[in-house]
This record gives sequence, structure tokens and C-alpha cells, in this order.
Amino acid sequence: MTRPRGNRHRLRGVVVHDKAASTITVQVTRRFRHPRYGKMVRRNTRIAAHDEANTARVGDTVEIESCRPLSRTKRWRLVGVIERGPEGQLVTGAEDAAPPEPPPQPPAVEAPAEQSAVEAPAEPSAVEAPAEQSAVEAAPADAVPLEETPPAQPSDAGEADAEDMPAL
Repeated sequence: MTRPRGNRHRLRGVVVHDKAASTITVQVTRRFRHPRYGKMVRRNTRIAAHDEANTARVGDTVEIESCRPLSRTKRWRLVGVIERGPEGQLVTGAEDAAPPEPPPQPPAVEAPAEQSAVEAPAEPSAVEAPAEQSAVEAAPADAVPLEETPPAQPSDAGEADAEDMPAL
């Protein structure tokens, strides 16, 4: 005869590890208001739970219930899987991993065959400045030229003297 389990603690969480035999690791997130500052704070707790049938997978939302100690770390057991995780999750095991399919490529557009390599190059546009024109000549007429200051020479002591510094 089986006795009823009574009121036991039940928590919901997400499975983050399922590689061990009959054991899953569930991450339970709890939210509470900070006692001094009043901001909502999230804390995560990782709990080892017993999964006899190995039904839970990584990413599943599960419900766990407290129970007697089953091992050094396990004091919870799996009640059930509430929601299955996404199917497209990465698989870390090499035996289960399938290479991802590459995205479909659009068809390549070929250049028209009417153009030939013998055609004359196009004339340069009037917007481009000739190569021999310098940057000073290319500047607009109303631009004010900047004063050029010689670079500061370092002194022997490693400190810059006041007369060596350019005027600002």
C-alpha cells in the first residue's frame, strides 16, 4: 500500500544538463524585490533532480518535487515535462550532431555577352580632379589656410619646455 506524499515543495525550471544517467540539472529562476532598493532581482539556482525514465531533454520546462535524499546531491525528483524545448537546439554530443544544411543560394546572374574587352575605356568624368592637381589647389577659394606649426622637439631631460610648445 502506497502512502500519499502530502504537501511537498514543487518548483518549475528549465533543464540545462541531461547527460548523466537518471539525473537532470534544472535551473530554477526566482524573482524577488530587493529589500533595500526595491528593484526586482532574479536569482538562478541549479538543482539536481532524479529522472528515472530519462524523459527530460535540455531546454524542456519541467516540474520537480522535493523527496528523500537519493544521492549526495539529489533531493528532488521529476514530476513531469510541462513544455518541450525548441527542436533546433545545438547538440553537444558528436554522435548526435548532424551537419547543418547550408542556406539556399540565389541563382548567379551572368554578365551580358555583348560587351567585349576591345572597347575603349570610358572618359574620366568632369567631377574627378586630375592627379597632378595638389590638395591645396583643389581647396575652395574662400577657405582660410591653416597655420602650420613645426613639430615640437623633445628636450634632453624628457620634459617639454614652455618655449618649445606651439602656441594654441
